[in-house]
Amino acid sequence: MPNKADDAAPTSSVPATVPSHFQSFLAFDFGLKRTGVATGNRLLETASPQATIKAEGDARFAHVEARIREWQPDALVIGVPFHPDGAAHENTRRAQKFARQLHGRFNLPVYEVDERYSTTEALASGARDADAASACIILEQFLRSLS
Repeated sequence: MPNKADDAAPTSSVPATVPSHFQSFLAFDFGLKRTGVATGNRLLETASPQATIKAEGDARFAHVEARIREWQPDALVIGVPFHPDGAAHENTRRAQKFARQLHGRFNLPVYEVDERYSTTEALASGARDADAASACIILEQFLRSLS
């Protein structure tokens, strides 16, 4: 499903007006080698970890497409990292590019969440898969913001 608009499609940041009929979400904790994945729904405000995608570059999009087909989310959520002071860095731009690519390739709304410390929190909780646990933390933060 590649689309030439990969780098141009807009995304939204939380807090954003998310239509109330959007109930199911698929979240990603973007990484260059691994991308954590979680599913969740608005009603319960909880997320469940899914298997981390272990692929790089464009190869990861085949895995993302399979997850979208499996879970049929209303929208996607992506964690965007920042420095502790809120400043952007190279991984901020990479995650935002990934968000634009998701929107362009899959034509789903994409919401960005500030994910500072999500991996630290996941590791501190003893997560066996820190990437998937981080995606859960990102998605639960997003779902709480909808209340």
